[in-house]
Amino acid sequence: MNRNLLFTLLLLILQNVYTMTIELKPGQVECFYEDLEVGEKITVSYQVGEGGNLDIDFWMQDPSNSIVISTTRTTSNSHSLQANSEGKHTYCFSNEFSTMSSKKVGFNIHESLQKIHDSVKENTDPLEKEIAELAESIFAIKAQQEYIVVRERQHRDTAESTNARVKWWSIGQLGLLISVCLWQIYYLTRFFEVKRAV
Repeated sequence: MNRNLLFTLLLLILQNVYTMTIELKPGQVECFYEDLEVGEKITVSYQVGEGGNLDIDFWMQDPSNSIVISTTRTTSNSHSLQANSEGKHTYCFSNEFSTMSSKKVGFNIHESLQKIHDSVKENTDPLEKEIAELAESIFAIKAQQEYIVVRERQHRDTAESTNARVKWWSIGQLGLLISVCLWQIYYLTRFFEVKRAV
């Protein structure tokens, strides 16, 4: 029992999660590669954090360079691919349709040894199956939290930018009000000034 529990915990450690952020200039394509064996699963979840309309093109290719998954002009999404052939699988982010704005894209890569994980589920007792399912849920929650952190950062930056603009607008209005008051005082004192004839 303890040996199986240790094996399940080792399996949880084998699931890798990578988090990256890239900046795509207008017209740029950025591709990444993962070597997968048959039956392994990779999940890519991404979100455009800033730039333009917050949209990006995404696609995944198998080792024969045929496109397996493709989306256009999406803000955020998550795609899973189970390898049907061994080799280098490619996933790409594209900002080719944009001519003016750069895009900042944050993405997570979840890579798991699905074949081993499935065999553990089949050959273990119910408690260990539940532990493995809880581990999958924890990784899904972690990905969702990372997505929420990116959204919070984006909204905080927007709020801080708006706050700075309101502050400078208020300072400008205050300066204008003071200058108009001083001008009115000067003008009225000159208007009511008694001119003496000599």
